Amino acid sequence: MAWPNIFQRGALLSQFSHHHVVVFLLTFFSYSLLHASRKTFSNVKVSISKQWTPSAFNKSIELPVEIWSSNHLFPSAEEATLFLGTLDTIFLFSYAVGLFISGIVGDRLNLRWVLSFGMCSSALVVFVFGTLTEWLHFYNKGLYCSLWIVNGLLQSSGWPCVVAVMGNWFGKAGRGVVFGLWSACASVGNILGACLASSVLQYGYEYAFLVTAAVQFAGGIIIFFGLLVSPEEIGLPGIEAEENFEDDSHRPLISGAENEDDAEPNYSIQEDKTITQVKAISFYQACCLPGVIAYSLAYACLKLVNYSFFFWLPFYLSNNFGWKEAEADKLSIWYDVGGIIGGTLQGFISDVLQKRAPVLALSLLLAVGSLVGYSRSPNDKSINALLMAVTGFFIGGPSNMISSAISADLGRQELIQGSTEALATVTGIVDGTGSIGAAVGQILPV
Repeated sequence: MAWPNIFQRGALLSQFSHHHVVVFLLTFFSYSLLHASRKTFSNVKVSISKQWTPSAFNKSIELPVEIWSSNHLFPSAEEATLFLGTLDTIFLFSYAVGLFISGIVGDRLNLRWVLSFGMCSSALVVFVFGTLTEWLHFYNKGLYCSLWIVNGLLQSSGWPCVVAVMGNWFGKAGRGVVFGLWSACASVGNILGACLASSVLQYGYEYAFLVTAAVQFAGGIIIFFGLLVSPEEIGLPGIEAEENFEDDSHRPLISGAENEDDAEPNYSIQEDKTITQVKAISFYQACCLPGVIAYSLAYACLKLVNYSFFFWLPFYLSNNFGWKEAEADKLSIWYDVGGIIGGTLQGFISDVLQKRAPVLALSLLLAVGSLVGYSRSPNDKSINALLMAVTGFFIGGPSNMISSAISADLGRQELIQGSTEALATVTGIVDGTGSIGAAVGQILPV
């Protein structure tokens, strides 16, 4: 096994300019903010459930029981919890549909515009859903469902755009470790959302939505004015030009690598001999790329488990062990810590091995044991946090790799002639299929 040249003598860091660092940070924190607003909803489910049932106001001196009785949504906490699970499912289905659309849109419009619009408009929807309705004491199931459908569609613009931008700036050399570290943005967003929610939850769950929505909106403004979509925007050479001078020794995704070498020279999705004006590939062409369907289906199964933890872990800790909601929110952070470490370390190992599939397969096999171990966790916060971090390592790590580094690899195969116009579409297909799998499973934990 040859040690990749990119890791020798600091070659990985030497090829990056300050523009790469800025792009890394802007895309990292833009998606972190999107995930923070999603995490807020899962972190305040206990408070919302109490607010939507009569018991919440029977002891309240601020709102008479008569007023509450005319607006209550559910007669019991169990029915409120079931509706919360339904909202998760609705969100993920609309999110999945939006991903297929956003990937195509992102490859045809300016990625910065699409990302900024999605962040700002989603922040407004979150504000209306969690803050404005509570301030007005307006509780309506139809409105909640409609808002969460719209939120899913708007939030879907985030991931395909940020992966495409990162793919434009960072080549396949060292992509595993770079994207492994960068894909921690979702976990960092979860941690940020948990911290923000727990810090203001004492004032009411509506303030948790208010804070995260405000921060996300501000982030969308920064993205609009500060993000560079590709090196070509400032006159730097694209990564295709740089990679033409390097050996293509890193092909982790296509199992039949020899098929690529034997492929006819004229077999490509873009048959135009000039690369200067590359048209975006179609949705069908993106699906036909080697590895796209296989990894999409695998990600659907993995994301079902990952998002069950994402949406229900604080609720589970609070109800199963009787811990306070704010404490459960903070403890759930350890799952994301494990995911951050897992994604970075497994990405690095896959770069060294120059293969991603063996690393993913081993991690997922060990994930089965970690899930069994966590299901038998005692009522002890330290032990629970340790088991939670181990579970996040073996589940969140592979999830981060498939959705980021592998999606970027799939979107820059030789069959597309290095076209940047496939990245967002391929990423949307992979993440969209994964979200469908996650949506199917969200009603099960209830």
